[in-house]
Amino acid sequence: MNGAERLVHALLDGGIDLCFANPGTSEMHFVAALDRVAGMRCVLGLAEGVVTGAADGFYRLQDRPAATLLHLGPGLANGLSNLHNAKKAASGIVNIVGDHASAHLALDAPLTSDIAALAAPMSHWVHRVARAESVAADGQAAVQQACARPGRVATLILPADAAWTAIAGPLDTRGARPPGLAAPEPLDTTAVQQAATWLRDDGPGTLLLLGGRALRADATVWAGRIAAATGCGVMSAFYGARIQRGAGRVAVPRVPYSVDAALAVLAPYRRVVLVEAEAPVAFFAYPGKPGRLTPAATVLMTLSRAQQDAQAGLAALAAAVGAGSQVAGVVAGLPADQPLPTGPLDAAAVAAVVARRIPEDGIVVDESISTGRAFDAATRQAAPHDWLTGMGGSIGFGLPVAIGAALGAPGRRVLVLEGDGSAMYTPQALWTLAREGLDVTVLIFANRAYRILLGEFAGVGAGAPGQRASDMLSIDRPTIDWLGLSRAMGVPATRATTVAELDEQLARALQTPGPALVEVVL
Repeated sequence: MNGAERLVHALLDGGIDLCFANPGTSEMHFVAALDRVAGMRCVLGLAEGVVTGAADGFYRLQDRPAATLLHLGPGLANGLSNLHNAKKAASGIVNIVGDHASAHLALDAPLTSDIAALAAPMSHWVHRVARAESVAADGQAAVQQACARPGRVATLILPADAAWTAIAGPLDTRGARPPGLAAPEPLDTTAVQQAATWLRDDGPGTLLLLGGRALRADATVWAGRIAAATGCGVMSAFYGARIQRGAGRVAVPRVPYSVDAALAVLAPYRRVVLVEAEAPVAFFAYPGKPGRLTPAATVLMTLSRAQQDAQAGLAALAAAVGAGSQVAGVVAGLPADQPLPTGPLDAAAVAAVVARRIPEDGIVVDESISTGRAFDAATRQAAPHDWLTGMGGSIGFGLPVAIGAALGAPGRRVLVLEGDGSAMYTPQALWTLAREGLDVTVLIFANRAYRILLGEFAGVGAGAPGQRASDMLSIDRPTIDWLGLSRAMGVPATRATTVAELDEQLARALQTPGPALVEVVL
């Protein structure tokens, strides 16, 4: 058995049975091992950003890591953007990055690079296999790193000679661990009591700000009980890795993206209790506006961190304030006879259609950027669903994350809300959707511009864009043929120009097995 085969065994023994791959020459022995060792599902991505984004999406639904297979430093570099998003989302991933054989490195061949240096900023743990005999143990260590709480990005560099070298003796799996998250760290009982004191003294002036796993339904129900007992506010950051929301669940409004709007909604709160969340800050610096979004006099404290159990923390806090079974903020479903808006397609009309058509127990991947800025309130009464957003702000995550989400939750329908500009960063994901036959419906919001940047141009005080600046902010001339592009990748596509067309096409796509794309012309 060679080193590559032992590494595949180590991954499987650690509960990793899915590998998203874009391999090259240095990884061919690992690819061969995937044939020889049963149990690993392999999914090909035609670009490395698709591979790393898909691994992020899988973790968000499964709470256990997948592996990626990437080719040398340049291949890893192509995937770094979505590794950045995965790291910010606390998604566990084991990256296997092939490298030249050890003796070949001294020749400085064209693809030679410092892989460890490239990996470090987007990884929590980077390790290079020193010899073939250590491959299995190194693989086990990578799995353990990725399964930490919260999830971690672990990058294992595999020299080609460590992969192809035959190793005598039995396979040692003593370091393997069962799949899933590591056990949480204990809660800080002092923090629970301090938060309870705040809530008893000034409930309406206190905000519970939720993030991470505190946005799962089994945690938000405790926040709703605390709110019912104390009158406190409950919100989340604008971005959430996996927000469980919709009819029958507790509404957790998101802090707005806009600095002015965020300042307004946070102004009433004198105290903020962070539950697996960070202090709210502006996404960018804007001249004359604060970076921190809470008032200067507001005091913040942490109830539970990502290494702890957010649900247990909220349950303990509910007990400390004497909360009963009453739950505040539970969302009612959409009225059955609620009419759709008439007139042209705009963001409000799209939101109404999306709210109506989100399937029961569906998964929404949101990279709608400017079009979807107000979708939070408009879709709150939709059927129960999971809502996934880009945590790191690096665009091009939506289509790849949908691949991983669909594979992580088979039987559940995935709906992607995607801007046309951001979709062009990873359009190759459409091909993987088609090859794998995944139940993913993509809405492309075709406004033919980097619409968000038009607002940001004004927001940073850059004035009014002239012709050259306007050319940098638009994606027309030529207009992207989304129907042609999607069909070329194997995904059926239609175009909607009215509310009625969008409603009908989205309903049909969600009811048809396999992937589909609808271009929404705005």
